[in-house]
Amino acid sequence: MEPMKNFFSAQTRTAGTKSDSVAEFIRHHFRHFNAAVLVDAAEAYRSHIDRGDAMFMSLAGAMSTAELGLSLAEMIRRDKIHAVSCTGANLEEDIFNLVAHDHYQRIPHYRDLTPEGEKKLLEQHLNRVTDTCIPEEEAFRRIERFIIDLWKEADASGKSCFPHEFIYQLLDSGLLDQYHQIDPKDSWVMAACEKKLPIFVPGWEDSTLGNVYAAHCLRGTIKNVHTVRTGIEYMMQLSEWYRSTSAERNIGFFQIGGGIAGDFAICVVPMLRQDMGVHDAPLWSYFCQISDSTTSYGSYSGAVPNEKITWEKLAVDTPGFIIESDATIVAPLVFRYVLEEESP
Repeated sequence: MEPMKNFFSAQTRTAGTKSDSVAEFIRHHFRHFNAAVLVDAAEAYRSHIDRGDAMFMSLAGAMSTAELGLSLAEMIRRDKIHAVSCTGANLEEDIFNLVAHDHYQRIPHYRDLTPEGEKKLLEQHLNRVTDTCIPEEEAFRRIERFIIDLWKEADASGKSCFPHEFIYQLLDSGLLDQYHQIDPKDSWVMAACEKKLPIFVPGWEDSTLGNVYAAHCLRGTIKNVHTVRTGIEYMMQLSEWYRSTSAERNIGFFQIGGGIAGDFAICVVPMLRQDMGVHDAPLWSYFCQISDSTTSYGSYSGAVPNEKITWEKLAVDTPGFIIESDATIVAPLVFRYVLEEESP
């Protein structure tokens, strides 16, 4: 095993021209099947933004450990994404990578690992996500040491904040600056913090920091379990954001993966229309999902867009796309297409 920095060297960033444009390459070569859907979805995304409409993104899986921030951060900075729903893991793992990147280990032949080999990784305090191991001490514990102080301070003063707000406070404090091991411009959470982008984190307790927080509550270090606000309050805040934003422009939904990050967020529309009786709440005006989940056995992650019409999430004429592929490959291509095709 070698440090990840030996595998992921810095890439030269140059503005795309007609001769080296990724969008031109995609349009020329991606003509059929999932490749063609990628073009259609990216073009519709670009048109959606060009009309002045907003785009909501949900982020599942281990996209932050896959370093999606390399392309996602620029999308946020250039106002191509206006709010994010993500798992607690994606929220924290982007920051773990920010401060511990050089200590990560990549295992190209992870499929060959035996149970004994996995145990050796455990003994080295390396937590494996597919081919990438997150270092416990440099990532988990480093962030824990700083964020516990923010939790305790809020707890003592009777304040409460959402998980992403505590992360924003930590980034704004500058306490992590000395530990940066990647260019901060490649951190999507850093970009979101700078924009004060709305982030919604359903099921935050299903994350490393969520587990750490629960442990501190059990120990009594945190007296009020509600010091960190979670799910239902996130849905209430999301409904407020959706109503205020949709009053001014349409909102599209770009979903990476499936699971709670996507289903929680997209359900705000039927919740408003059916449960709150806000019948004029508009449906999502664009939908695209990148998923490698097969469409079978009641899987939400693999559900085709049309199914969402029956749940009053999408309209009959909503542009809907599903790209059945690996999001670590597809999402950066879509993002690059949208950024290159930006109207002057």
